[in-house]
Amino acid sequence: MDRAALAVLVGGTAWLSLKLGKGTDELAAVWISSGILTGWLLARETRVWPVYVGVGIVADLAGQWLAGVPMRQAGFLVACHLIEVLAVAWPVRRVVPNVGDPQRWLTLGGVATASTLAGCALSGVLAAWMAGVAGGTGFARAFLGWYAAHVVGMVIFATATLVIHVEGLSAVAPRGKGRSFSISMALIVAVGLLVFSAPYPVLFLTYPPLLLAAFKHRFPGVAVGVILLAVIGGVFTASGHGPLWVLEDLEDAGRIALLQLYLAGGCLITIPVVLGMAERDKLTSKVRESEHRYRLLADHSGDLVVRLRPDGERVYVSPAAEEILGWKPSEMLGQRWSLVHQDDQPRQRAAMAEVLASGMPQTLRYRVRHREGHYLWMEVMMRLIPKENDPAANDLILSGRDISKRVAAEEALEASQRELERLSRVDALTGVPNRRQLEERLSLALLRIARSGEAIALMYLDIDHFKQINDTYGHAVGDRVIREFARRLVASVRATDLVVRLGGDEFVILLDQIDDPDMARVVARKILAGMREPVDLEGIALRITTSIGVAFAREVKAQDDLLVAADDALYEAKEGGRNQYRLSVLGETASGEE
Repeated sequence: MDRAALAVLVGGTAWLSLKLGKGTDELAAVWISSGILTGWLLARETRVWPVYVGVGIVADLAGQWLAGVPMRQAGFLVACHLIEVLAVAWPVRRVVPNVGDPQRWLTLGGVATASTLAGCALSGVLAAWMAGVAGGTGFARAFLGWYAAHVVGMVIFATATLVIHVEGLSAVAPRGKGRSFSISMALIVAVGLLVFSAPYPVLFLTYPPLLLAAFKHRFPGVAVGVILLAVIGGVFTASGHGPLWVLEDLEDAGRIALLQLYLAGGCLITIPVVLGMAERDKLTSKVRESEHRYRLLADHSGDLVVRLRPDGERVYVSPAAEEILGWKPSEMLGQRWSLVHQDDQPRQRAAMAEVLASGMPQTLRYRVRHREGHYLWMEVMMRLIPKENDPAANDLILSGRDISKRVAAEEALEASQRELERLSRVDALTGVPNRRQLEERLSLALLRIARSGEAIALMYLDIDHFKQINDTYGHAVGDRVIREFARRLVASVRATDLVVRLGGDEFVILLDQIDDPDMARVVARKILAGMREPVDLEGIALRITTSIGVAFAREVKAQDDLLVAADDALYEAKEGGRNQYRLSVLGETASGEE
């Protein structure tokens, strides 16, 4: 069936081309059969070419014989046609093995054009030589007539045949556009009939509908349109009618040449348009495919994807918005800054401006209001979408995910770390600072008095007979006594002073920024007085007392010197009968009892 179709098309078009000429001894205005055979070969594997070439040779011979061409002359012409076909098809196949790949169609067009010009020139030289040998036709006239007819035929019909084989008959009459295609072709036919039936040379009037067909239907519109114009022009010219007969003294060969120029002009006007539109269609298809992939990824992504204008207008929101934020995508479109927490809006605007200015992506966190009213923490990657034709209108693409649980965990961890830090510096039982804070504050105090000449005082304290309280009432009561003791110590000193529990019932008080030992004495007496009120232990009034050792100094070389002096003073207070204080000043000793 395939080979029979080729035989009918090649033989029929050979016969038609010759019949449309002015007699069998004249060259045709457009030679169609070579273009059909070339397109047929390019649509098939090289290994089967010999079979189709054989079918084409036989069909070409039959068509010429039916048109009245002598068999010997027809055989020579068939040889010229075969050289032409192979000169076009073979280079194209070598350079572009897969002619169905749209990415190679521009390369295919360039190679096909060059090989067509060269192949038709080669066959034209042979045909013109034969015409010169046979006599009656000059070489230049024969060559130009042949060359024009075969170039036009090859460009239109080889391409049309290849496109139909690659894309099917829908390439000629695309689905859904059959009516539009028919109307375009009918317009070309109507204008063509009008132009060729008029006695005036207005052939150019057929070019606008041909261009319209090129814009609307690309190459199929051009191919069918040129074929229709070639048939109309050939029939009218062969029958002695039409604008090509205005010049009555013009020979038949001249009229055929003018018809060829007319058809070639239609090709020159429309084919560049078709190539340009094809390139635009390819780019548009790539953009559409890219947008489709982007939309597919965005629509099915678990992350929230938003496209923003520079002014903050949302032009696209992915379906994940409803799952994450409870908002339908359509409800988030437009400028809805109110969805962003008011404290985070300045930071987001600044980040947008920076990305638009630098083109560098940024990652930021901010809160977005859920449909139910609460806010979710979102981690958002913000990138620039450049527009080459209008850089001032660049958009932003935001990809974000809900990190509220992560933020809550981080905040809990930070709070835990702060609590651990606090506990590492605070006594767990009493809530007053521990030894670590004492060491830090004492180091700073010693540095300060070394610079300023101020004095410092350190108190050592413990609860008198605390072991007896523990043994009598138990450790729970002992802990309550220690807590109450610490509370009374804090109440007896300034807010700038430091009360520290070292452990057990042992405490230290650091008096910073004092002028003389009397200030330390005042504090010691206040502490002793504060212990006079009994401690209420669920109906049991327990009186507690304390012994205090105070070390006062204006110059201290090391912390241990001050600590040892205070410890020695505490020992003296206990030896003196407890419930009193002893104060040591640079080796001097003073005592007091309350």
